[in-house]
Amino acid sequence: MAEPGPAVRRKSRPGCLRKRSRAPAQPSPVSSPVAPKRPSSGGEEPPAETPCSNDSEEDMFGDYDSFYGSDSLLAQVDDIEHKYLQDKNMDIKAAGEVILGNLQSGIHQKKNDNFSTSENMVVLKADIEDAFQMNESDMVDSNQEPTESIFDDLPSSQLLYFEKTDELSSGSRTSPVSERRSKGVTSSSDKIRSPSSFCPDAEHRSRPTDFSSDSKCDLFKTESLKDHLKSAMTGNAKAQTLQVSKTKQLKEAVLSEEICVARKAIESSYVDIGPFYGLPSKVKDLFRQFRGIETLYEWQHDCLMLESLQHRKNLIYSLPTSGGKTLVAEIIVLQELLCRQKDVLMILPYVAIVQEKVRGLSSFGIELGFLVEEYAGSKGRFPPIKRRKKKSLYIATIEKGHALVNSLIETERIDDLGLVVVDELHMLGEGSRGATLEITLAKILYTSKNTQIIGMSATLNNVGDLQKFLQAEYYTNNFRPVELKEYVKIRDTIYAVDSKTENGFTFSRLLNFKYSSNLEKADPDHIIALVTEVIPKYSCLIFCPTKKNCENVASMVCKYLKKEFRAHREKEKQDLIKNLKSIGNGSVCPVLKQTIPFGVAYHHSGLTNDERKSIEEAYSTGVLCLLACTATLAAGVNLPARRVILRAPYVANDFLKKNQYKQMIGRAGRAGIDSAGESILIAQEKDKHLVQVLVNSPLENCYSNLLLELTKGMQSLLLSLVGLKIAVTHEEVDNFMCSTLLGVQQQLLSKEKSLSEIIKDGLENLIEKGLLKGRISEKDHNSKRTLTITPLGKATYKGSIDLAYCNLLYRELKKGLEGLILESNLHLLYLATPYDMTSNCSPDWMIYLRQFNQLSAAEQKVADIVGVPESFITKKASGQAIRKNVDSAVVNRLYLSFVLYTLLKETNIWSVSEKFNMSRGYVQNLLNSAASFASCVLHFCEELEEFWVYKALLTELTKRLTYCVKTELIPLMEVAGVLEARAKQLYNAGYKTLAHLANANPETLVKMIEHLSRRQAKQIVSSAQMLLSEKAEALQEEVEELLKVPTDIPGTY
Repeated sequence: MAEPGPAVRRKSRPGCLRKRSRAPAQPSPVSSPVAPKRPSSGGEEPPAETPCSNDSEEDMFGDYDSFYGSDSLLAQVDDIEHKYLQDKNMDIKAAGEVILGNLQSGIHQKKNDNFSTSENMVVLKADIEDAFQMNESDMVDSNQEPTESIFDDLPSSQLLYFEKTDELSSGSRTSPVSERRSKGVTSSSDKIRSPSSFCPDAEHRSRPTDFSSDSKCDLFKTESLKDHLKSAMTGNAKAQTLQVSKTKQLKEAVLSEEICVARKAIESSYVDIGPFYGLPSKVKDLFRQFRGIETLYEWQHDCLMLESLQHRKNLIYSLPTSGGKTLVAEIIVLQELLCRQKDVLMILPYVAIVQEKVRGLSSFGIELGFLVEEYAGSKGRFPPIKRRKKKSLYIATIEKGHALVNSLIETERIDDLGLVVVDELHMLGEGSRGATLEITLAKILYTSKNTQIIGMSATLNNVGDLQKFLQAEYYTNNFRPVELKEYVKIRDTIYAVDSKTENGFTFSRLLNFKYSSNLEKADPDHIIALVTEVIPKYSCLIFCPTKKNCENVASMVCKYLKKEFRAHREKEKQDLIKNLKSIGNGSVCPVLKQTIPFGVAYHHSGLTNDERKSIEEAYSTGVLCLLACTATLAAGVNLPARRVILRAPYVANDFLKKNQYKQMIGRAGRAGIDSAGESILIAQEKDKHLVQVLVNSPLENCYSNLLLELTKGMQSLLLSLVGLKIAVTHEEVDNFMCSTLLGVQQQLLSKEKSLSEIIKDGLENLIEKGLLKGRISEKDHNSKRTLTITPLGKATYKGSIDLAYCNLLYRELKKGLEGLILESNLHLLYLATPYDMTSNCSPDWMIYLRQFNQLSAAEQKVADIVGVPESFITKKASGQAIRKNVDSAVVNRLYLSFVLYTLLKETNIWSVSEKFNMSRGYVQNLLNSAASFASCVLHFCEELEEFWVYKALLTELTKRLTYCVKTELIPLMEVAGVLEARAKQLYNAGYKTLAHLANANPETLVKMIEHLSRRQAKQIVSSAQMLLSEKAEALQEEVEELLKVPTDIPGTY
């Protein structure tokens, strides 16, 4: 039995190279190094010979070095040679035939040994057998003269050999039989060359010699047959190419093309390290272990094998919600981290999704040796630590992703970023966040030619524009793992959505549910009838237009459900209520207290982070079977259902958009659980026509928001372009703008002014604000006059401060230096309160006055400093007329500062929301926004030397706002997915440090911590291990940097 493939493989062969195949008649796409190796089976067509390059020091015959490295065949050749040379009466011609015959059988035997079945070897049986057949036919048909077609099949090097032989024989012609024998041997050896795309160089360069009768004796006297064989084969590969027939030229062109592709593959740093799409088998095992994924869908395999991906082209792919897009992205991410050894940035739309992804991928990072870093809210380092050993996966929100890319461009490290993955690519068309995403991608495209961009979405329409912008290929598929059936309900009739019919609907059925008169009044839309068809056995989501409507629907459904619903998983529902009670320090929402026993809850932004997480977990495990939720759930965490009901075709007061509709109904159908998913849109008769248009219309187009969002869009982009020195003249800025989505769509979006005029106006505005220095005039606006950024401008873009507020922030920070009140953190909190939250704040003046009166004298002085006198608050509370004009934005901002101040003192969102008569969700959002803005102000101050005093103060304040808990819980809350309630449980159970959690046993955690599933315990431990590893790596990097010997020590050479 032959040794397995790997034993035959030469050790010096680079790991990044893989065998490739091509069809005999025409070239086919060459497999990328990314593609997984597929074991060859007996039924498959054997690959054809693959050409080689000529610039290696390795043996000419690559992996299959039977002629060069194997003693058995060459010893056999030597024995035959000596045997027949000793017999002087033996005819040389006969000897040559015998030797050739034995050589054939030796090759045949060696073929069976060397080309044994193995996953890692490419078998060239067809080529070898063809060579034997050629030899046999040539020897039998000795009278046939060579023809043009025969010469076409020869390598050009062989033709050169015949030409040289004719010259050397001095007029004596070679017999056709001898010529054919020579051709048989050389073509046989030529056919058994290495199939590798990497062609080793040869050390022996002797010309091949003819077996003509005039030269046979000299041949055997001067060199052995073994040396001759090696020499002949080497000469064949090295001989100069002649201009021959068109067929030959075509073959040579194919060879050149494949060598070019092979060289490109060699230049790539990619290393194929395993059979699972170029990844180790361990990755496949981890997907099975952590995700329960046994096999990929067919479309996922097709997408991963796309030629555009193999050649690292940018790619946009679009599939329906729940189609499995994320798994493809994760495999591509792992290829980049493990095979190409480059860092990766993953941009996700919301903080909650970032945290969920960090938790989900930390376990992969621990097992496979890469770091997972969170960039959301106030978290993230700018620039990120430069790792010497491990590579990093940065998981970021849109805003933090932009700041991260800026820092990499500034430190000239953008090429370290091998891949950027963007989820929900359609968000390019959504307001200021879309503008920020466009700016980020445009900068990557312009500054790095080596960074690949992958964008995915379920709702894309004008893909052509996005392809031009991202210079990307496009892949789409309508696959859904579970069939989706769309329905519309009008009165008590349910219609199936059918685009083939004239009005888009076909009758499906009438509702079969007996309503009493009271129930008909309470539930005119028959929600209870629709719900009870699926719950509690299956899950259901009801999307409602407003937060209040969510709570009302949940309460109404429970009011009329039968008592049998309470018995379903009763103990677990009681545990959930206890958990919510502990989260609220003894308080629990009265609506949830009423609905949870029936397996029903609501889900919207009015919940705290802890409450939302507990409800999501209970729904995922089946404890809750019905959620009444707002549209934000559709774009957030993945919570699928058997049936999705749209309460009305509205989001707040706006009629539903097709993109929103698709995202909502996309939650219907759970892969592996449901055979089908259903969506039912409840509509009134008056909206019937609009609904018909909605369900049958195409998705909305995605348009650039750079012009609509001026300060967060165009002006922010222009400022950072100059600050990062990407473009410092008007001409360079014009060139850059052509590479944006706005540049692609400029004829649609900028009809009144040309893009160049818009840029000129924007630059002049930045100069007026004192953020840029330079001059742009009508005469020279196309000249190469250089613009420079001012210190204030640099602080603004590095702090990601909205240009609408940068000058105001500077003035307030400057004013603070004159008399910063440090008796408490109220003054600092005011400076860190987000400007954009003041517009939708309506103070309760009695509460305002009460809170003001509870402040100390020094704290009350803060109000005076910022411009809100006590008399103003008193008069407002008593309803008196106000003569003095006071800025309402400042008044509202101070009120929000009071909320934050109280929150940091009490660390209880429930009690603070009651004190200020605000929803706890609003207070939670204020806290999250303040933590993020405090981080921005800190980076702003770091760029301005005059604000050095703020650096230490804001660093500590940012940390407190981020966690808003007692100091001892902060180390635990740094772990992704551990919120306050869970941190308290862990701390009380004795897990008081990060090291405690990183070394915990998940099984022990499950036993000691209430309401903690095994999956959650494993995620917490792996997230803690990842964070600990990240911190240890950072310290190690610092140590190595300190110990590094400088290269510029004076006196050294």
